[in-house]
Amino acid sequence: MLTHLRIKNFKAWKDTKDIRLAPLTVIFGANSAGKSSLGHLLLALQQTARSADRRRALNLGDATSLIDLGTFADCLHAHDLQQELSFELDWRLPKPIEVRDPLQLEKRYQGNHMQLEVSLISNKSHQPEVESLRYELASNAASVLDVSLSRDEKRKLNLRSGTYDFKMADGRKWPLEEPEKFYRLSDITMARYKNAGFLADFALATEAMLEGISYLGPLRMHPQRLYQWSGDSPASVGSLGENTIAAILAAQREGRRLNRGPKRATQTFAEFIAVWLKDLGVIYDFSVRAVAEGRKEYEVLVKTHAKAAEVKITDVGFGVSQVLPAIVQAFYCQPHSTVWMEQPEIHLHPQVQAELADVFISATQARENGKPRDVQLIVESHSEHFLNRLQRRVAEGMVRHEDVAVYFCRRAGAATDLEPLKLNVFGEIENWPEHFFGNEMADIAGRTMAALQRKKDLRREGVTP
Repeated sequence: MLTHLRIKNFKAWKDTKDIRLAPLTVIFGANSAGKSSLGHLLLALQQTARSADRRRALNLGDATSLIDLGTFADCLHAHDLQQELSFELDWRLPKPIEVRDPLQLEKRYQGNHMQLEVSLISNKSHQPEVESLRYELASNAASVLDVSLSRDEKRKLNLRSGTYDFKMADGRKWPLEEPEKFYRLSDITMARYKNAGFLADFALATEAMLEGISYLGPLRMHPQRLYQWSGDSPASVGSLGENTIAAILAAQREGRRLNRGPKRATQTFAEFIAVWLKDLGVIYDFSVRAVAEGRKEYEVLVKTHAKAAEVKITDVGFGVSQVLPAIVQAFYCQPHSTVWMEQPEIHLHPQVQAELADVFISATQARENGKPRDVQLIVESHSEHFLNRLQRRVAEGMVRHEDVAVYFCRRAGAATDLEPLKLNVFGEIENWPEHFFGNEMADIAGRTMAALQRKKDLRREGVTP
């Protein structure tokens, strides 16, 4: 689970400052304020880790990629190629990492928290190049091991640590190679040392963290009368929700069972999703069935109320098909993973938008096969109804206020600011920003003044209002 993020000189962000990421993190803000850019960088890091080309420090993507960021100049704040694009990622490890120095066996370094700091600059070809990278392994917030790869004034790479004694291998002192991607020292570089092999474990931990990030965009596929499924298990529902039905079927086949928390009833995956849809009030019943035995085509059937006939999902309101991917992804993702969602409330009635907050709180607290899922949701939203319900649940004690982080994103000239909102134990926001959801009081005052003036005009015309 990600715990902190900081980005400098990326698109609208000159400096995000330190962003605390809670199990449920919600980001509000005006359109085009820069909210989505935060997630876009994480997706670029993920597709870099997945890329077969180890020489590319940052895979910016193309038209066929999950994310296409254009050129490196497009990514930099103010398109200034003289600036460094840098970021810091902190995450909690699902299992502790232990490092042993083979040259000093009595020395052990064990931690359950990892930090990665990377700085990228433009090379002569205007492509991103690693200027520096730094890992830190910590145990309960206390640093136990740090490793830095940086360049000197001659652009020569050096490996250093303040807590670990690296020893060069015998023989000629060959220069270090360029790092692979943005986070990994090459095998040849590690072989230059007698005791640097553990750095491969740091790279693997980074890859596992990035692989655990999934993304659901604001636009989702229209419902279909028939869905194809050949038995595969998709990694996620997809950025458009295109794999939602395949995910439900795969989870059912795998026998996955979930509940909403300790001492709550356990259900199969499809039952679990169906009950949430019913609780949201969007349908009465929901099922996915094969059109015939042995066929790969499936249909999604719903009942809008108890006495209604079953109909296909294409024949009911559009909102059902739009919220279904958000609910499925929140519970389908693997334990210890992070889900980034944009506007999950789109096309939903205000009451359902509020209920969606309960779904996401449950997703962070749910258990699977008797174990906590430890899932994190980062949600971009425009819904005040969602926020109101979230505040209410904090006040009621259904979710701890420290397990929720709320931010307001707004333009500040050429840059963007991200203001953390102080949510207290009573569910109150202590630093409510001006024009958070528009200037509601101005609209109310304007409507009242217009009504008074209209009544005066009608009286002059001899009409009793």
